[in-house]
Amino acid sequence: MPYPPQLVEPMRLELTALGVEELRTAEDVDRAMESTREQTVAVVINSVCGCAAGMARPAVRMAMNAPVQPDRYLTVFAGQDLEATAQMRSYLPGIPPSSPFIAVFKDGQPAFVMERREIEGRSASAIAYDLARAYERVRGVENPEGDESPSAGAASHGSGMPDTFRSIL
Repeated sequence: MPYPPQLVEPMRLELTALGVEELRTAEDVDRAMESTREQTVAVVINSVCGCAAGMARPAVRMAMNAPVQPDRYLTVFAGQDLEATAQMRSYLPGIPPSSPFIAVFKDGQPAFVMERREIEGRSASAIAYDLARAYERVRGVENPEGDESPSAGAASHGSGMPDTFRSIL
């Protein structure tokens, strides 16, 4: 059963006020994904949970200030727009459903995903940093400012730390 619309509306506005295009039906999702087949697109699966409010939505806002951006931002709302969310998840085969969730698509294919477990317990600024680096990688611009991503460093050096700790390394 979907959440009451009056509860969700302020949470929707946090992204739509930034220019993120909201998709409320499965047909909206298909149209948007078809029209972005040759673009880079950030997709946010929004949620009412605390990590969406305190981390995911603020991180998206911060990442919108990065020098490299996707062509478009799209969002669906889990727990509210059930068919739209299910349809968006169909574009992410093999990736378990979670919310909040952020993905970057390139040419219609997922090129970067950040699941709830990679959002929960991290700061919005650390998530925004990882999103900005993902935009650079997906767009083919490697660290224009010459800095090394903490998460890239953790992965490449085999620190053995869980993924959730990668932004503090």
